[in-house]
Amino acid sequence: MENFIYHNPTRIYFGKGQITQLSDAIAKNRKVLLIYGGGSIKQNGVYAQVTKALSQHQIIEFSGIEPNPEYETCLKAAKLIQQEKIDFVLAVGGGSVIDATKFIVAAAKFKGDPWDILAKRADITEALPFGCVLTLPATGSEMNSGSVISRRALNKKLAFLHEKVYPVFSVLDPETTYTLPARQVANGIVDAFVHVMEKYLTFPQNAPLQDRFAEGILSTLIEEGQKVLTDPNNYDVRANIMWAATLALNTLISQGVQSDWATHMIGHELTAFYGLDHAQTLAIILPSIMEYKKDKKKAKLIQYAERVWQVDKNVSDDVKIKLAIDKTRAFFETMGNPTKISAYQLSRDKFATIINSLKDNGLTTLGEHEDITPQDSLKILEVCFPFCFSI
Repeated sequence: MENFIYHNPTRIYFGKGQITQLSDAIAKNRKVLLIYGGGSIKQNGVYAQVTKALSQHQIIEFSGIEPNPEYETCLKAAKLIQQEKIDFVLAVGGGSVIDATKFIVAAAKFKGDPWDILAKRADITEALPFGCVLTLPATGSEMNSGSVISRRALNKKLAFLHEKVYPVFSVLDPETTYTLPARQVANGIVDAFVHVMEKYLTFPQNAPLQDRFAEGILSTLIEEGQKVLTDPNNYDVRANIMWAATLALNTLISQGVQSDWATHMIGHELTAFYGLDHAQTLAIILPSIMEYKKDKKKAKLIQYAERVWQVDKNVSDDVKIKLAIDKTRAFFETMGNPTKISAYQLSRDKFATIINSLKDNGLTTLGEHEDITPQDSLKILEVCFPFCFSI
């Protein structure tokens, strides 16, 4: 295990009715910008709870954050912050709203072209404080410092990380997720699952506690993911999924170990050029990377098969690896996420463009060993195109 420094400053308010904590979590003298998406929070009662809790605060609203937050939309919010002299931001929604807010609070204080935060990884010296009310467990953005922003005009979907954009607090009330469409629930489970796999499915790194944490999260997502589709109003199931998704990417299990992230980097390109949901791209790419890199990932694939999928330890290593990949595919398919590009009636015609975009974004040495070249990425895309899987 490598040396590390770990600090996570986000305070979590977890459980039923915790939205009422907003009245004290945000100082009364703060001028608050409330940021949300398409308006579903006004239909499911979350908006009413939030505004009631903030009845003694001055609030200005900004809505319309997209499922893959757009750079231009974020700039409009950043400009509003400057014009209205906002001094606190509250993000209410899922990972896209929270990701957008991270960029917005940085862009509002940035000296220069805000695009440099994404394209050049420019340093952030100041950011406006913000909090979150999570309504869609998936990305873990409510307890980390990462964000992904799209710029459709350039066909770019880029990420940034910075310690100054950790949320001050996040409210996690599982009851806010009851009205989510089944597709969003399933997408969130797949997203969280792959977040864990990006850190876990690498190579043995003498970090048994991180491994056990990761395996516990994966097993929880598998077990509770099966339940939530048939029993969507089960509070305990919703609570377990919400907390598992947060822990999947609050950086705890990534301390002291090398991570992969190739699935996400290639997946972002599929979203940019094919318009697929983020989780849909992850379900496509991860099993293909598992297959393509099975020799380098052999030890962890075997461990994953035995500990997470309870594959018989007495069968051969090759069988364990095959079952690990097959069971992962089956799980994603059960969640409603096909594991082949062709399932979406899409063709290979954009593969070359995707590879060129990876090169343009500097993503030419992906994976925990930095050995996935653009040529390898193309082969991975080819692996995940023709595969036909049935359950």
